[in-house]
Amino acid sequence: QVQLVESGGGSVQAGDSLKLSCAASGRNFWQHSMGWFRQAPGKDRNFVAAITRSGENTFYADSVKERFIISRDNARDMVYLQMDSLKHEDTAVYYCAALVGHCTAIGCRNRRLYNSWGRGVQVTVSS
Repeated sequence: QVQLVESGGGSVQAGDSLKLSCAASGRNFWQHSMGWFRQAPGKDRNFVAAITRSGENTFYADSVKERFIISRDNARDMVYLQMDSLKHEDTAVYYCAALVGHCTAIGCRNRRLYNSWGRGVQVTVSS
């Protein structure tokens, strides 16, 4: 398993940008597919984006496509989420998660397949 710590959250205005980072520690980060999920107050934790082990595939929720970009640096054990054109409805706690092995377009979206989670970071977007 890997341990995950998110950073980079904050309060911004609609239309602004933020970049979230997720630092992983533990063994064999490169063997994990990585995902970002978010949870707004009173709502379920939902899929945002995912990236496979070597970054060859990325997947996005429809609501963030064309605005968010997920990337990873296996040399630094880091995953990033660049968020542009932020909207009020992007307000949530954002969680980094790790899944051992490869995942498909469907599997990467399933939070139950992820076995390591960070504590989350708050993103607040004012309209």
